[in-house]
Amino acid sequence: MKPINTYYDSKLIAERIHAGQHREMVGGMWDEIGKLQFDYIVANGLTSEMNFLDVGCGCFRGGVHFIDHLNSGNYYGIDLSQDLMNAGYNTELKQLNLQAKLPRRNLHCTDDFEATEFEVSFDIALALSVFTHLPLNHLRLCLSRLTKIMRPRGCFFVTVFNVNDGDDWSRSILHSPGDITTYPDRDPFHYHLNDLAYCCEGLPWKLEKLEDWNHPRDQWIATFVRTED
Repeated sequence: MKPINTYYDSKLIAERIHAGQHREMVGGMWDEIGKLQFDYIVANGLTSEMNFLDVGCGCFRGGVHFIDHLNSGNYYGIDLSQDLMNAGYNTELKQLNLQAKLPRRNLHCTDDFEATEFEVSFDIALALSVFTHLPLNHLRLCLSRLTKIMRPRGCFFVTVFNVNDGDDWSRSILHSPGDITTYPDRDPFHYHLNDLAYCCEGLPWKLEKLEDWNHPRDQWIATFVRTED
C-alpha cells in the first residue's frame, strides 16, 4: 500500500539523512520558515518559562529557535521519525550548542500524536507543515490526544492549506505564493474553515481563528484553544 506521504517512508528518510539532506526532508526553506514560526508563536504569547510542544518537530527547523528562547528543558517534541530527530539533535543542535537545553527524554517518536509520557502540561503547541500532509481525521485524533495534556486556555497552532469561500473544495487548488497544488484526497491536502471546526466537535477545543500569516507557500495558520473542562 502506498504511504500517506513521504514521511512514512523510513527507507527514503534514512537515505536522505545519510546524504546530508535532512533539512530538505522537512521542506527546506530552513532559515525563513524556522524564524517565521518562531516569531509568530512568540507574538502570540510564548514566554521563556512556558512548556512548549512541537508536534512534528522533525530535525528542529523551528526547534532551534524555540529551544534557544525557552528555559532549559521547556521544549518538547514528538515526531513520526526517530531518524529525523536524531539528525537534528546530532547536527543542528550540536552546531548551536543547544543540546544541553534539550534532554533526550523530552523527545518522543510516535505515529499517533501520543505525548502523555512526558507527564507535562503544556501552554502552547504547534504543528507546522504536519496536517498539510495528512487526512482530516489525523487532526481530530491529534486534538483528542492533546486534550489530556494542554492546560485550559492553552493554544494549539496548526498550519493548513486553506480553501477560500467560492473555491471548489472537491478539486485541486493552486496556491500562491509557492505554486503548490493541493487536493481533497491526497498529499498535500487542503481544508475549509468548516472542516477545521468539525474537528473540535465533542472535544474541549474551540477554533478561534484561521488567518493568512504570510507563509511563503501559502499555508494559513489556525488557532485552537483548549476550553475549560
